[in-house]
Amino acid sequence: MFWKLVIVLAYLLLMGLVGFLTMKKNRTASDFFLGNRNIGPWMSAFAYGTTYFSAVIFIGYAGKIGWQFGISSLWIVLGNSLIGSFLAWKVLGRRTREMTVRLGTMTMPAFLEARFNSRKLRLLAALIIFIFLVPYSASVYMGLSYLFEQTVGIPYVLSLVFMTIITGLYLVLGGYLAISITDFLQGIVMLAGVAAMLYFGIGHEKVGGLVTGLSRLAAIDPQLARPIGPPGWLPMAGLVFLTSVGPWGLPQMVQKFYAIKSEGAIKRATVISTVFSVIIALGAYLVGSFSRLYLAEVPLVGGAANFDAIMPQVLSQALPEGLLVLILMLVLSASMSTLASLVLVASSTVVLDLLGEERLGKKKTVGWLRFFCGLFVLLSLAIALRRNTLILTLMTLSWGTVAGSFIAPYLYGLYWPRTTKAGAAAGMLSGLVVSISLALYYKFDAGLMPVIGSVAMIVPLFVVPIVSWLTEPLPKEHLVKAYGQEIYDTKLTGSEEIGG
Repeated sequence: MFWKLVIVLAYLLLMGLVGFLTMKKNRTASDFFLGNRNIGPWMSAFAYGTTYFSAVIFIGYAGKIGWQFGISSLWIVLGNSLIGSFLAWKVLGRRTREMTVRLGTMTMPAFLEARFNSRKLRLLAALIIFIFLVPYSASVYMGLSYLFEQTVGIPYVLSLVFMTIITGLYLVLGGYLAISITDFLQGIVMLAGVAAMLYFGIGHEKVGGLVTGLSRLAAIDPQLARPIGPPGWLPMAGLVFLTSVGPWGLPQMVQKFYAIKSEGAIKRATVISTVFSVIIALGAYLVGSFSRLYLAEVPLVGGAANFDAIMPQVLSQALPEGLLVLILMLVLSASMSTLASLVLVASSTVVLDLLGEERLGKKKTVGWLRFFCGLFVLLSLAIALRRNTLILTLMTLSWGTVAGSFIAPYLYGLYWPRTTKAGAAAGMLSGLVVSISLALYYKFDAGLMPVIGSVAMIVPLFVVPIVSWLTEPLPKEHLVKAYGQEIYDTKLTGSEEIGG
């Protein structure tokens, strides 16, 4: 047990060292938040992937969805890889970088203000991010408790406190450049861990390989080995849509497009990110789909079924003792990368969008960013330690609410000049209201939450164009500034269309 602890501690200290070594390169807010828009394709792709797949995916989703849906959970792998990674980079990457450079914006709220010429939109967006991303950031801790106790024997509280210190250290010191470097290292660890999961998890005698495993699943319940698992197609469609389309509207994901250094780098990052997503998602969900072959029933914690305990127990049976530390480091890597990105985005919302760089002064802005990064890391820790049921429910709601609020205004804002200020506001509010109201109406039903999140993203995609056509368009001069003169040269839209 001691040698496992030594390896984990050495790994975490390496992450902290990265922050210390990159500290001097953060002289401006752009340096700290975007790495001065000079991040290469490999680090950008790994930063996107490690932020996408957090500990919640490996511990929570893989176990619960695999147990309930069986092999049909692989639809999520296809959606995450094709839509959440490949199409996200293809559709959003180049246009996001070009427009944010042209408008001089660094955050999602700042982009919405500059694109739609509305300070109120920026404030609304900042409040949504602050309210929902900070508690969501705490969810990356939740899957760690059982894994730590079973693999290393470290108490839950002690492990959280130590990981918080290390994550806060490299984030506060090194900013986005440190995140990108550590994400690359963490991505390598995640790939190695997933390879071990697949090899031992599917090859274990309880599964007997893919073909034998499918026949054994069918013996338990024929639907577990069919294209659509027992819960049915609607919950599965909701899960695929929520986890695949949702990243298009999440500020912590979109930030990766802001920071990449060139269009050529975007093309390479698209391929790298897609391959990374296929491997990581496949490892998590495929092993999770065979969890019923390892466990006779869902583990009980405090007398109640606890799906978060499925994967730790499966992996403790499937993998040799010596490799369990690799899985622990996998989950640590996924947790730390996601937490760092969430905290960086949340802190930037307060410093850059609510307080403002002009008010704080350029020389002091980096210091304030570091302060709020540290504050939000501690706040996330406090939420995780409380394990409050209401807060956990809010975390489940966060993904759909944030994505539902931003995806339509952001997507239409990038590609459709006729999108108006009123249309963008209506899109943000409709996503927010739909998500919260449906969650309240259905009493936060866990089975319906993915469907609710999906509806919250779909409704604004219709609301934005309808309201935009009914309201006053933005001035031509403003749109030329946002899109560049090429909107005329490439005939993206005619000059009269721009003006309505």
